[in-house]
Amino acid sequence: MKRRWKIALGAVGALLVVGGGGFTYMLTRPPAPAKMVEAGPTGQRIEGSGIFANYYPGAGTAPHAAILLLGGSEGGLGKDMRAAALLLQAEGFTVLQLAYHNAPGKSAKLKNIPLEDFYRGLDWLKKQPGVDPARIGIVGYSKGAEAGLLVATRYPGIGAVALGMPSSVVWDGMSGENYLIGSFSSSWSEKGKPVPHLAYKGQPDSRGLMAVFEGGLKELGRNPAAIIPVEKYKGKLMLICGEAEKLWPSCPMTDQIVERAAKSGAASPVVLRYKDAGHGAMGAPFTDEKARANWSQMGGTEEGNAAARTDGWPKIVAFLKAGLGAD
Repeated sequence: MKRRWKIALGAVGALLVVGGGGFTYMLTRPPAPAKMVEAGPTGQRIEGSGIFANYYPGAGTAPHAAILLLGGSEGGLGKDMRAAALLLQAEGFTVLQLAYHNAPGKSAKLKNIPLEDFYRGLDWLKKQPGVDPARIGIVGYSKGAEAGLLVATRYPGIGAVALGMPSSVVWDGMSGENYLIGSFSSSWSEKGKPVPHLAYKGQPDSRGLMAVFEGGLKELGRNPAAIIPVEKYKGKLMLICGEAEKLWPSCPMTDQIVERAAKSGAASPVVLRYKDAGHGAMGAPFTDEKARANWSQMGGTEEGNAAARTDGWPKIVAFLKAGLGAD
């Protein structure tokens, strides 16, 4: 192990010398700015007090159940999650589509993101006129699912959580230095300290990053603190995954969450699995061909991802209404 790290550090040193700092820049440069969709006529932009979000007050008679809505590693406020927010709003939910990285006032890279940002969003949401603070849920996918499950185990009173392409563990931060050199940071922090996390292991292969995550999960026995303790969450849980996933092993990690819940005596999660879907298995039904094509690049067929969303979305809405006592 020591010899491997000496070789790695030597290679880095050589690149620093030869590249004149170019390698350092590659590792540390911020990502391109994320997209920030406007809230539209039924919503409003919220910016201040540590919150950057789009807010969608529920339609119809108050009090409303409310949803904290979390996108993935794309950062910012994306079009795909805005579509979900609008559909949830039309069903009577109040929704806060929260930006937690690569947005104004937030870290450009997804590393050591404060869990306090999510707690602050939940606190704000509960105080809004027309919101029933006793009926709060979380919906998220990909890295937003990882954060959503982690937050639900630490923030009391969350009644229902629906997570797409979820993670059973906290992962390393998403940055060049983490992927190429080693475990430098967690994806999340709390009270200024990184949350225990699992390192990426191995190298990408023909499937992309999947092998790196699979390699990391093989080391889980040596780092059990990285496991998200689902048994500490007392509400209702739904998990959605695609078996043709190419980005990370969301269905195997779904199985790990279910297994841990069963062993600990926690309530069994509701699971939706889709054979021909990938990392686009969960979300609002597609309304344009470009989105269908883009999501299929991360696993599954265009038809499989579209079918998963068409089948899954009404089930997600029904689950949230039942779990939060919403009409």
